[in-house]
Amino acid sequence: MSPDPARVATARLLLAQLGLTITDLQHPDTPAPVVPTLSDFLPKVIAAAGPGAHRTYATYWARMNQVWGDRTLDQIAVSDIEALHRQTVATARHRRNHRGGRHSGEHVIAAARAIYSRAIVDGLMHPAASPAHRVPKPRRLPNTRRALTTSELDAINITARTTGNDPILDALLLRLHTETACRRGGALTLRVSDLDSDHCLVRLREKGNTTRWQPISPALTDSLSAHAAHRGAVQPADPLLRYRDGRALTSRRYDHLWHRLGHQLPWVTAQGISTHWLRHTTLTWVERHYGYGIARAYAGHTDTPARPQPPISRPTSKPSPPPWRP
Repeated sequence: MSPDPARVATARLLLAQLGLTITDLQHPDTPAPVVPTLSDFLPKVIAAAGPGAHRTYATYWARMNQVWGDRTLDQIAVSDIEALHRQTVATARHRRNHRGGRHSGEHVIAAARAIYSRAIVDGLMHPAASPAHRVPKPRRLPNTRRALTTSELDAINITARTTGNDPILDALLLRLHTETACRRGGALTLRVSDLDSDHCLVRLREKGNTTRWQPISPALTDSLSAHAAHRGAVQPADPLLRYRDGRALTSRRYDHLWHRLGHQLPWVTAQGISTHWLRHTTLTWVERHYGYGIARAYAGHTDTPARPQPPISRPTSKPSPPPWRP
């Protein structure tokens, strides 16, 4: 838990009035820890980080090492981190979901906090001495993501099936994400053993090491099974989704797919529509027809709900067809 800035400021003011520093409060028989340079300490941070943190912060850690690598951790000031934050925001690459570099700036601060959190846990410095935790994160803007309309979803699927060098694969991907509301990581980690054709289930492994069996339609079950058989996925541990030449699918296929859809449908690029919008569309439909609790379970959410869970509402009339319209 990060320290309360108001309490830290009060403590610093009191120490200043007494003419003391944090080092003066240490026991005289306890040697002060040797604070390493950033370049010496960063490998420990990287080794202790999980795959998600490494994927998100690796670029920023490399930039910090380049700028501050020869400094010890206690020689990096709050103003140094703030300056890097402003520089990162100003030079952020413009992507389809660009929002003025706010996400990049937030990641800089989070990456710096990860370094100093590890230093605090290792006993190299006091929590109040961390400059990264005294830099406030920018307030997050409201998300622009929304549920797609039926006509928008139809246009995306028709364009995917009629353009590109592998429309069969692209159509299968869109159907998979629309039915299961899975993330890209859940689709890319699918194995042959994750498809239960007898019960029309698919096992999803997603972030947080969560695993769940998700129901799918018989049509999608048959399509996934035929796709695996035709493209060389035979052994239980073989990746299920594959390119035409038999190679396992990578995230680059998603980038290629949405770039092509944006070229054919300009509103896709203008609104920054991505695979996650399909997930949001399906979960919105599930929540409207079966309640918040069912939608959370369908999404695979395991964290504590941010709001009290309302009672599950059962529709009195027959619900409208789901987004995938079997």
